[in-house]
Amino acid sequence: MRWESKLSYVEKNLVAGEMLRYQTRHHWIVLLGPLLASLLLGISGLGLLVESIAAKAGNSQASGSAGIRAGGMAIVALLLLLAAAGILAYGIAKRNATEMAVTNKRVLIKTGLASRRTLDLMLSRVESIGVEETVAGRMLGFGTVIVRGTGGTPETFVMIAHPQEFRRAVQEQSGRE
Repeated sequence: MRWESKLSYVEKNLVAGEMLRYQTRHHWIVLLGPLLASLLLGISGLGLLVESIAAKAGNSQASGSAGIRAGGMAIVALLLLLAAAGILAYGIAKRNATEMAVTNKRVLIKTGLASRRTLDLMLSRVESIGVEETVAGRMLGFGTVIVRGTGGTPETFVMIAHPQEFRRAVQEQSGRE
């Protein structure tokens, strides 16, 4: 029996005779916001945890209210550390939830974490692939990809890693049909 939980959406949805030619996802830059928020919460949590440990050690012979205060600080510190870990984990999961691929027959795109949005477009139906890159995007290798199928509305996907390579892969495969 084949273990399928490790396979990506694209790999699970290949049809007979179809071969993966190019695959990409969100650029690592999408992790910048969650990483900064996690660092802010994590540093605050660590500082508060150290302070609560110092307060407990310094007030071991003092009144019970100082110990309760130190215990409360420790709980808040742990909550901040858990929140930091949760935000970072969510950011990583969200980044990995976007897949874009080109096969010898189709363009496949999947976005979404809890709810899923997919686009499977036969190469013969791709009217155009547009790429928009800011200066920072060009330097760091990310941009917006706009896929337009024949007679369809444009589908926009932002912060995609190596958008020019994705477009080139679609054009190469379209030319082989």
